[in-house]
Amino acid sequence: MRDCSTKAALFAAALALLATTSGPAIAQTFPSRTVKLIVAVPAGGVTDAMARIVAQRLTEAWGQTVVVENRPSVNYAAGAQSVALSEPDGLTLLVAPDAMVTASPHLFTKLPYNPLTELTPIIVLCRITPVLAINPALAIHNVQELIAAAKAKPGSLNYGSFGVGHYSHLSMEDFKQRTGTDIVHIPYRGAPQATIALITGDVGVELIPLSSVEAHEKDGKIRIIAAAGEKRAVLRPELPTVAEQGVPGFSTTGWFAMWGPANMAPDLVKRIHADVAKVLELPQSREFFQTNSFERVGLTPDQFGQLIQDDFKHWGTLIKAVGAKLD
Repeated sequence: MRDCSTKAALFAAALALLATTSGPAIAQTFPSRTVKLIVAVPAGGVTDAMARIVAQRLTEAWGQTVVVENRPSVNYAAGAQSVALSEPDGLTLLVAPDAMVTASPHLFTKLPYNPLTELTPIIVLCRITPVLAINPALAIHNVQELIAAAKAKPGSLNYGSFGVGHYSHLSMEDFKQRTGTDIVHIPYRGAPQATIALITGDVGVELIPLSSVEAHEKDGKIRIIAAAGEKRAVLRPELPTVAEQGVPGFSTTGWFAMWGPANMAPDLVKRIHADVAKVLELPQSREFFQTNSFERVGLTPDQFGQLIQDDFKHWGTLIKAVGAKLD
């Protein structure tokens, strides 16, 4: 019995030593072969474009090919699950919107992955802050006029979203609760369809990325009345926020990020984070941010993890209040 106990103790000690030494070794030799970057949304969108810029530059920096593989699905499950089931060696990574870990767990009763325990937060790639836009046929030029119009004829105004559970839906419901207004929700399949609906007047109001509507604003097809973030948009500093216009506490934002499987070595996470951060500072990346009204977010992996926890609680509270479900 003593011999067995001694052998077991030695084996446990060896495992502990391996765990403490393998992290730096893996980080130093990474990547040893092709890296797969799983993108949990369809090809062609801004998230996919950002992922491809990162993949191209990492290929150059690492001397190993970084392959982009799109795996779109409802609730981002296909992409997230494939990465969650991968080895924690950094060779399979995930790029997805924040809703994957912050909203989907509250909207769906069952998910084939646990976003809080089966994925490792690595780096936030960019943040997008929407604006509040109006069809110009409406005599609405600021937030207070929007509130007044909605209260004058409850249910007569409608707003478009990119789908049930998207920030463009949930945050407008938050706006309605804060202002005591009745504005009817009309969901669309994505931003392009919702933008067309706003231009044609099928809907009167939307929370939408600046890059999606800025050109239409110049053509007079859309009127932007407020920035929807906590602070004014860097690219439109003259545009007051919704909160500044009389709705205290209101703000919304979205972000895209990179994750790995659970149990990645901390040194490996730091290595990938540092290399991706360098990519995001390159002129090509900065130009992409400006063109698409994105903002750089300089968070450490630990700070990124805290962001997930905070947004998970925020969206969970809002989803519960709205009563949204997608099962």
